[in-house]
Amino acid sequence: MQENFVIHPDYSQMAAKLRDVLHNFSKTGEYVTKGERNIIKTVQLEGRSLNIKKFKTPNAFQSLVYQYLRKSKARRSFEYATKLIDFGIKTPFPVAYLEIFSGGLKESYYVSEHVNYDFDFRELIHNPRFKKRNEILRQFTQFTFKLHENGVNFLDHSPGNTLIMDNGNDNYDFYLIDLNRMRFEEMSFEKRMRNFRRLWLSKTMVKIIAAEYAKLYGKSYEETHALMLKHSRAFQKKINSKKMRRRRR
Repeated sequence: MQENFVIHPDYSQMAAKLRDVLHNFSKTGEYVTKGERNIIKTVQLEGRSLNIKKFKTPNAFQSLVYQYLRKSKARRSFEYATKLIDFGIKTPFPVAYLEIFSGGLKESYYVSEHVNYDFDFRELIHNPRFKKRNEILRQFTQFTFKLHENGVNFLDHSPGNTLIMDNGNDNYDFYLIDLNRMRFEEMSFEKRMRNFRRLWLSKTMVKIIAAEYAKLYGKSYEETHALMLKHSRAFQKKINSKKMRRRRR
C-alpha cells in the first residue's frame, strides 16, 4: 500500500487531522451527494467547513493508467483549482488531495473549502422569470470570457458546475466546480462558442449571452449568435436522440 497526500501550505497545520479524516471517510462528516460514481461529504475541522469528494474506484486497467500514465481526478482537481485561482478565477479553495495505490489507484479524495453559494446556473434555465436573470447571464458571460482569455477550456461547462453567489447591488460571483476535465490551450473563436454547448441554453439565453460575448470579443452579434446557437442545438439534439433510443429499448 502506497499513498500520496498533498496539502496546501495554508492548511499545513491541520495535515495530520485531515489525513485521519480521509482514512476514516466512511465514518465521518455529513453526506452532500451519494452517487454511484462519486461521494461528497462535508466535515468541520478546526472551525472550518470542508468538502471532501471521494472519486469512484476505477477498473483494473484504469487504476494502472492513473498510477503510471495519467494524473488522478483528485490530483487534477487540486492542480486545476490552483491554476484557476492564479488566474483570478473563482473556485472553492483547494485544500488537499489523497491518492492510495495498491497495484494501481484504489482510492482518491479531493478536499476543498465549502462555499455558501445562493444558487447554481440550473436555476436560470428552469426559471425564465428568475430575478435579475438577464443581468446574471451577462455577468456569467463575462466570467466565461475571462476563462477563455486565460486559455481555460472547461470541458464540463455544464449547468450544475457553476455556483453563483449574490453579493447584492447587482453584483454576482461565479465559482467553478467539478474541475477534473479541463484543458489549458489557446481558445479560438470556434472553441469558445463550442464551450457553451453543454449549458442547455434556451433561444433567449443564447441571444443575451451572444450579445455580451460579441461585445467582449469584438465579433459581430450575428456571427457570434449563429455559431453559439449551432453548437448548442447540435448538443441538445445529440442528447435528446440518446434519450429516445434508451426509451425504445
